[in-house]
This record gives sequence, structure tokens and C-alpha cells, in this order.
Amino acid sequence: MEATREIYWNVGHGLLTLGPMYLLTLTAIAVCCWGFWQRLAVYRQGHSLNRFDQPDKRLLNMMRTALSQSRVLRVAGPGIAHGAFFWSFLLLFIGTMLIVVQADFTAPLFDTIFLTGTFYKVFSLVLDVAGLVALIMLAGLAVRRYIVRPEGLENTPDDLLMHALLVAILVTGFLIEGSRMAITELGVHDGLTLWSPVGLVVATVLQSLGADTLARLHQVLWWLHLVLALGFVAAIPFLRLRHLFTTAANGFFANLGPTGQLATLDLEDDNIEQFGAARVGDLSWKDIFDTDACTSCKRCQDRCPAYATGKPLSPMQLISRLGDTARNEPEGDLLEILEKDAIWSCTTCRACEDICPASNEHVTKIVELRRNMVLMEGEFPGEEVMAAMEQTEVNGNPLGMGYAGRADWAEDLDLVIAGEGQTADVLYFTGCYASFDRRNIRVARAFVKLCKAAGLSVAILGKEEKCCGEPMRKMGNEYLYQTLAMENIEQLTAAGISRVVTTCPHCYNTLTKDYREMGLELEVLHHTTLLAELVREGQLAITDEDLFLCTYHDSCYLGRYNEIYEPPRELIECAGGELQEMERSRDQGFCCSGGGGRIMAEENLGTRMNGKRVEMALETGTGMVVANCPFCLSMFEDGIKGADAQADLQVQDIAELLVERLAPN
Repeated sequence: MEATREIYWNVGHGLLTLGPMYLLTLTAIAVCCWGFWQRLAVYRQGHSLNRFDQPDKRLLNMMRTALSQSRVLRVAGPGIAHGAFFWSFLLLFIGTMLIVVQADFTAPLFDTIFLTGTFYKVFSLVLDVAGLVALIMLAGLAVRRYIVRPEGLENTPDDLLMHALLVAILVTGFLIEGSRMAITELGVHDGLTLWSPVGLVVATVLQSLGADTLARLHQVLWWLHLVLALGFVAAIPFLRLRHLFTTAANGFFANLGPTGQLATLDLEDDNIEQFGAARVGDLSWKDIFDTDACTSCKRCQDRCPAYATGKPLSPMQLISRLGDTARNEPEGDLLEILEKDAIWSCTTCRACEDICPASNEHVTKIVELRRNMVLMEGEFPGEEVMAAMEQTEVNGNPLGMGYAGRADWAEDLDLVIAGEGQTADVLYFTGCYASFDRRNIRVARAFVKLCKAAGLSVAILGKEEKCCGEPMRKMGNEYLYQTLAMENIEQLTAAGISRVVTTCPHCYNTLTKDYREMGLELEVLHHTTLLAELVREGQLAITDEDLFLCTYHDSCYLGRYNEIYEPPRELIECAGGELQEMERSRDQGFCCSGGGGRIMAEENLGTRMNGKRVEMALETGTGMVVANCPFCLSMFEDGIKGADAQADLQVQDIAELLVERLAPN
């Protein structure tokens, strides 16, 4: 006997069987489509946004992320369980489709049966194992959700119904297989039973019921299984199951870059009456679609430094509340529903977006809400932020220092002042902190000394340089940002120097992405990238004779925003540093609290982020933390003082570290 089995065994092939089956199937598909059509109306509340460009690249991204489960697998444990369940269920779906193709197309139309022989044996084994793995993974996920119950993981009736439905489908599937095998294969074709090991176990248990009882049981279970499976299809848009489609689709709709770039508002358009978001309709359709793609896995919440330090912000709750509002109260005041303190607590570090398996975009929503508060209501998180904005308008920096003294830090360094008829190898965009803050001035001077040691001439804009505007923009003040950006772009372009370098990741990110959208076409480097390049090419000689232990802090805007992780570590190694990574490093790095314009604001809610990050650095026992950002450097200095840990930990910028280890000429 050739290895195969009769499709629709004990159920029948006539109109009485196939008619109701296809009627139920079409009904389930129709209900599913109707459900998604209803949700489409919710998405359409948002304004237009083009996420259909580069369709080939988008389709590839969707297929890659969905089929590989790469974003899901970034978190071990539940990620692996979810990935294994997805692949198993996918195999079961493919197996079901192969049965449909043979039973309803190739066999009746072309008299062709392909589920036979060795292929059928492999087919049976794969589906049997896939069903078992799916059941085990589902049980593990249920234990985590309902017994272990990690803090912050919310359970809803939807979740329970979804788990119960999936378990019922899998269990009835195995019972159908076992009852059929007990009649048609046990003692008849025992060799074939080995290719369905789970079915064999079930068949052995059920065999004592007798052939007549088994046949009736098989028939009842077959129809029950069909109804459950089609109920699953019909329920997809109405339960969290919809993320089967929406999460995958969000891979297609994902922002193709540059990473973290915000939309530039047209402030000159007199027809625009509303800036930022106050209602659901002020957001884009993608912002609303994100709420359906969200799986409530709480990864964003687990990674959020604001949430970890007792702030009222949970990225997961923000998405959830936004979704509820879009469906139930679209004219509701988002600022009240989502809470202003939560909106102001964000440091825009992108930890939430980076870890999100659904490609949700949290930061853009928060900035849009802030834009409304600042541009429409004139509201800031505190008087100190308003004062910093006013200082920037007057003096071009949030520190309140006179713009005429912006180049005083370099008085004795013999630097070229751009625009005075001289040229240079690099134009150093110094930034506000390196220009005025005593601690960060040491970094600027160290960087210039390193450039000169490598034979590079350095120019600066001097008093013509203004704040890059990034903190103001992330706080929602788009008007002030654009004013500063246009002035800086004009000065940078007029300088006639093709290579711009900055020691600030916030300046670097702004100049490379946001300014480029406004017309800046110069090459921009972060100082760690330039210095690593100079060392590799032999232009900058660093000694590694004095070995030392240290840890390294990945700034959010150099790391997650620009994926620059290796050059700083290369420099530490070439200087003789033995690196001990902190608990949170690289793409999992923990924010210092200075991003998102929070460098201008007091941290009055919860505990201090910089204090928590200092604790992580102290746990390494190295005694030194190396930074690459003026905000991070300042926050570490404050955090160390707050922890009274001056004797146990010091912080240095990479430029300071290297200048101390310059090889003698």
C-alpha cells in the first residue's frame, strides 16, 4: 500500500459535505474582510502619509521581518516561544492549503494526487511535529501570561479567548487525526503510523472506544474543528489576533529612514490652522494603524528609561490609549487622555521603537503632541524650559551665554574662523555645551589637539554658530528650530569647507538628517568616527602602554539613531582600555536623561535617570566611564555627585581619554 490517506475520510465528498463547508468558509472570510473594512475607517481619521513609495523594498522588509521573526527573537524566552509558535502555525496553514489544493483542484480537475509516497510521509511528520510544538509554545506563553504574570503585562478577555481558541483548534486537530488513524492505520498500515508520532499516541489511547464510536467521534470533531478554525478566521479583526496581519503590514509601512527623522512643518503655509496633534485626526493614518499593530508585549515599556525611573510614561499604554481613543472617542483631547506629564517625560531615546516587534513609531507621536502644546498653546514642561527657549532666541544657545563669546574657548588654539578668507581640513561645529560649559570645553580643546596631532587644520564658525536646534525641536518648538537651522545652514555652506565634524551626537544627527532635508549637502562626521579613521590610517598615533579598566556609555543619538557602536570601542582599545560593558549597552543602552530637550528641564518626577545609569556604571567596578556626548557627560557628572561617588567613578569623553595618551613625536 502506497503511503497516503483519503482526504475528507468519513466526512464525504458530496454536495452535502462540501456545500456547507464552503458556505461557512466564505462566510468566515467575508466577516474577516468586513471587520478589517470597519477598522479601515478608523485609520482614515488620520491625515495622509506616503508609506507606499519603494514598494519592492517595503515588500522585502515585510516578508523578511514577518517570516524570520527577527524583531520578535531579539528578546529571548517569550520571543523564542512566539517565533516557534508562529513558524509551527505557518507550517500547519501551508499543510492545510496543500490538502485543499489536492482535494478541491488537482484531484477532481486533473486526477492528480501529490500527497503520496515519501512526500506524504514527510508532510505528515512535519505537520505532526509542528502541531505539537505549537501546542507546547502556546502552553508556555499561557503560563507566562496567567501564572508567572510579569509586572506590567496586562491581560484582557481578548487574550483568554485567543488562547482558548488556538488550543481548541490544535487539540481537536490531534483528536481527529488520532481517531482516523485508530480505524484506518493501526493494525492495517503500522509503518505509516510512525510518520505521525503524536497522532499515533492519540490513536493508541482512543483505540479501545471501538470503530463505530471512533467514526462518530471523528465526524463530530471534524465539523467542530472546522467551525473553530473558521471562527478563528472570522475573529481576527475583532481580537488581538489582528496583529497577524497588522504587525506584518507595519513591516511594509515602516519608516525607511533616515532613522528618527521628523517631518518638517511648513510654517509658511497660511492655510494651516493646526500645528501638532490635539485630536486623533491631527495624527497620520500610520499613527493610528500602529495601535492595531501593537501586540501589547510590553517590550517598549521594559526598555523605557522614563518608565523604569517612575515617570508617568509607558510607551505601551500611550499606544493602547491612543487606539482606544481613535475607536471610541476620536474627538477627545489627546493631551488630557494621554497625560501631559507622560508626554513631557520622554527623552526621545528610541529604546521603545528599536525593540518594538511591530515597527511602531512612538517618538513621532510624542513630538507631535508636544508641537501642539508649544506652538498652539505656548505651554512648556517648566519655566526653566521656557527660559532656555528665550535665551536661545536672544543669544543662540539655551545656556544664557552671550553669543559674542562663543569662540572664547578656542582663544589660544590658533583656529581658523570660517568666512574670513581661510580654509581648513575640517569645520568643527562646536555646539553649545562645548562652547560655553566649562566641563565640556575641555572636550572641545582635547578634540582640536587631536586633530592638530594628526596634521589636520580646524575651522570654527565662532560667534556665527547657533544652537543646532535639536533640543528645541524635540521639545516641540519647530519654529525656533527652523530659524536656527536656516541660519546655521547658511553659515556652514558659506564656509566653503566640505567636511564638518561635531563632538555632539545631537548636533551630528541633526546636521546629517534634518539639515539635509533643508538643503545642507556637506559631509558630517561625529568626532569618534573621524578619530577612529585617523588612527586606522596611521595619522593619529595613540599609545596603549598604560592599561586601564573602563566601561562605555552608548549615547542614544550616536547608537540607536545612527548605529555607531564600534568606532568608540576601537578607540578605547587602541588607548589600552579593557572594556567592561554595563548591564545595558549598545542598542540596549540606557538613556542619560538629556535627550528629547530634557537637558533643559528639571527632572521632578520619579527617580533620576542619570542616577540609575551611574549605578549601572558603578556595578562594573571599573572606576571609569567613557562618554561621547556633552549631554551624557554632564548628566554623568551630576549623577556621580548625586550618588556621592566621586571617589569611585570618573567620566571622560573619548577625546579627553585619547589626548592623554598621544604618542610622543
